[in-house]
Amino acid sequence: MVRKHEGRQRAHTRPVKLSAHMNNHNTSTNGVASATQTQVQPSLKPLLKVALDVHLALYVAAIQEEGSHPKPPQRFKPADFLRWVDKQLARGFRLVTCYEAGPLGFVLHRQLRARGVTNYVVRPRVWDEHRGRVKTDGRDALWMLNALDRFCAGNQKALGLVRVPTEEEERKRSHSRLRQALARDRQMTAQRGRGIALQYGFRLKGAWFGRRSWPRWREKLPPWLVALLEPLRAACLFLHDQLRAQDEVIEKSSTVALPKGMGPLTEQILQREAADWSRFKNRRQVSSYLGLCPSENSSGPRQQQGHITKSGNPRLRWALCEMAWRLLRYQPDYRGVKKWREHLSGARTTPAKKKQALVALARTFGVDWWRLCTGQTTPEKLGLVMTRPAVKQS
Repeated sequence: MVRKHEGRQRAHTRPVKLSAHMNNHNTSTNGVASATQTQVQPSLKPLLKVALDVHLALYVAAIQEEGSHPKPPQRFKPADFLRWVDKQLARGFRLVTCYEAGPLGFVLHRQLRARGVTNYVVRPRVWDEHRGRVKTDGRDALWMLNALDRFCAGNQKALGLVRVPTEEEERKRSHSRLRQALARDRQMTAQRGRGIALQYGFRLKGAWFGRRSWPRWREKLPPWLVALLEPLRAACLFLHDQLRAQDEVIEKSSTVALPKGMGPLTEQILQREAADWSRFKNRRQVSSYLGLCPSENSSGPRQQQGHITKSGNPRLRWALCEMAWRLLRYQPDYRGVKKWREHLSGARTTPAKKKQALVALARTFGVDWWRLCTGQTTPEKLGLVMTRPAVKQS
């Protein structure tokens, strides 16, 4: 009996390893707890894990205390949930929360961090691992809590974390995204006018709504059709003027030397979408974020690659593909152009092969631009011809 009792005492005194989130201030640089922090201290507070399915007027929370069974999902109004968080912190809990990135932005994240809560914004996904074809807010919160529990236990791949930008980075990114939204709305409105004209046998080409083009079209079209197109033309002109104003504001922020063929607008789109190029550790992370890596379906000796994954930032991908065409014209000595020029300009190259080569060139330049922004290389080594740096206007 004495030996059994001593065995139980020894079992209770064994050191217990901590996961990275349990001691954020005493971890190594790679996020793994250091060797000197492998024993649970009696002063550590109990852990409360909360997964949130966030909506504008309602939060659905799945809650788990330490390693106990998850509680049934609870519904909170936003203000009530923050009061509940304050109450749990006052009771002595350490809170770890997560919710999906979405249209509500990062306001809740900053509110939680201001209270001392460890919060993670995660990539949206299908949470039901069994594909049960039953989707509710409560079930999503429970499945998310299951992934959060594995993440807290040390499985870093259980959640796909989203980098939260600073408030200044978020505002700058909103300006460039607003500019792209205005351009898309202008194109859609202009196309609607083309559709109306085509319905009556007239084909409007180019920027038909422009102040120089519209007088010529007004002479060719019947008066009743002109009256139909006037509201759409006014909307296109308004969006056009707003777009030009946004361009001027964004371009003024560009202060770095640019490769020939890259304008300040493109440079600012790349910078504002990436926010901080130094957060990428290698070229694989850059290519993955750009979504320009080929998909793959391989097993055993069979290896098959397909279309690009498109899993990264679509705005960066669009800007880099546009930049690839300009590189062909303005940067003939660039190493990526030398590599893919034959595939892009060959007379016998099919359109599909040209598209693949263009995507490869865009991926190459994206990685090289990351290397330039982080000081890993120079334009001379890449074969890029640079222009004079832009001067920031007051």
